[in-house]
Amino acid sequence: MRRERGGSIASSQAYADSNRYGIWVRWTTIASPGKLGAYMYADAGPPVVSRRAGALAGIVAGGTALGLTELVAGLLPGAPSVIVAIGSLVISLQPPGAKQLVVDLVGTADKLVLNVAVALVALLVTGLLGIVARRHVGRAKVGFAGIAVLGLAASLRDPLVDPLLATVSAGIGVGTAIWLLPRLLQLARPDGVAEMPDWGRRRFLGTSAGLAGLAVVGGAVGRLLLNSRAESVPVSASIPAAVDPAPTLPHGVQLDVPGISPVTTPNRSFYRIDTSLLTPHVDAASWKLSFTGMVDHPFDITYAELLAMPLYEQYVTIACVSNEVGGDLVGNALWRGVRLRELLDRAGVQAGASQVVGRSVDGWTAGFPTSWLDKPGREALVVVAMNGDPLPAEHGYPARLIVPGLYGYVSATKWLTEIELTTLRAFDAYWVPLGWAKEAPILTQSRIDVPRNGDQLLAGQIAIAGVAWAPDRGISRVEVQVDDLPWAEAERSIPISDATWVEWLHRWNATAGQHTIQVRATDGTGELQAANRTRPAPDGARGYHAITVTVGGG
Repeated sequence: MRRERGGSIASSQAYADSNRYGIWVRWTTIASPGKLGAYMYADAGPPVVSRRAGALAGIVAGGTALGLTELVAGLLPGAPSVIVAIGSLVISLQPPGAKQLVVDLVGTADKLVLNVAVALVALLVTGLLGIVARRHVGRAKVGFAGIAVLGLAASLRDPLVDPLLATVSAGIGVGTAIWLLPRLLQLARPDGVAEMPDWGRRRFLGTSAGLAGLAVVGGAVGRLLLNSRAESVPVSASIPAAVDPAPTLPHGVQLDVPGISPVTTPNRSFYRIDTSLLTPHVDAASWKLSFTGMVDHPFDITYAELLAMPLYEQYVTIACVSNEVGGDLVGNALWRGVRLRELLDRAGVQAGASQVVGRSVDGWTAGFPTSWLDKPGREALVVVAMNGDPLPAEHGYPARLIVPGLYGYVSATKWLTEIELTTLRAFDAYWVPLGWAKEAPILTQSRIDVPRNGDQLLAGQIAIAGVAWAPDRGISRVEVQVDDLPWAEAERSIPISDATWVEWLHRWNATAGQHTIQVRATDGTGELQAANRTRPAPDGARGYHAITVTVGGG
């Protein structure tokens, strides 16, 4: 208890931690008339910092550790990004329907949003641990250790992560947090000295701000290095020319309409949908593709051996099953690769094998029926080049599957490392247990590119144009309707093949007022696309794409 003599005035107080005895000692200097004395007495414990200061100390300690591990991941190939590892774990644990909900909310920014969300949740947890540490620093240290164990376990799920580097990175992170936390709390403690200004508080805030800045810079540099390493794919060899190159595109394949989608989608703007939060960095020199399962002759093939085989080219339009009516998760490209049929013939597919399963280097899987390859026009490729360039890292380097007519989630495995032959009953690929259909041919669809929904137009002749696709059945007819007028057949571009989309054009004499425009397509078999609007799950969106425009006086 505090002891004061009558008339004494406490002029200053200071706290000191006695490590030897584990108690706190308070020295109080007393000034009284004609007398000056110093008294020492035991106190119950150190002054407790505020909740706000404790939370800040925890966030700074955790954020510094997180930024440091991101920097290590960027500097050392094989070391994991904890944010990416935990984000990937979240993706693997997602409930049915979560994928489409996220795509609906944020579109193709889903990976960025998940990365930010993981980082924010981690900082929130470390902030709570900082509050706990105000009175029980040991418990907070255990909490930081638990986070490290979770991050390590999540990291070791990735086949591309080096287990030793993952363990070292986790140790660096938890060691940094455990070392910083008590020191930040010490700086945050009031020392009982009435100073103006409060230098102790300023030192705490200044140190916290400095460490936070270093954490942000370290994390940003680490992520920049990670992304640049993934994007700068070291191509060990040029891609040989195709023995059967795609024919030169004839005049009329591309319509002269400003704003319409190009017949060939450039690599840089081709849609990307996958579960990888960070593009896998695959070394082609050590990469191999394995053929396993129900085959007579299992074998591995290296990248050099794959390039030495006859290469073929074909234009193929692929689409994501998550694509909404009128959406842009669809594209057409020139793909070059080895015929999957030739590789399967070498492996010797056994009778009874009814499913081809592709596996990615990160463990992702896709599966489609072997019977899909029976039609000669469905020439599946193990692709090594896209639009004349080596396959970009974000699109699956060194090799991926392209199967005409099937949605990507059941066929288009990127960063391909294994092809297994099995049965449809024996195995469900990645998205099937999450509520998506096991067999998923691409539906007949059409889209209006110009004008855009909500555009303000002038009266007169207006070009209504877009694309339509039904791989591998082709498009035989495209029709446009304005308001309640009869459907009018649109002009179509010359199709490259049944496996690609076509462009279409309808010239409309627009009159003043608000108008609704919609489009529909008929595939090469004569089947009209479905009119009733549905969501993408479980096997693709249905319905006519419609827009509304306003036309002013001419």
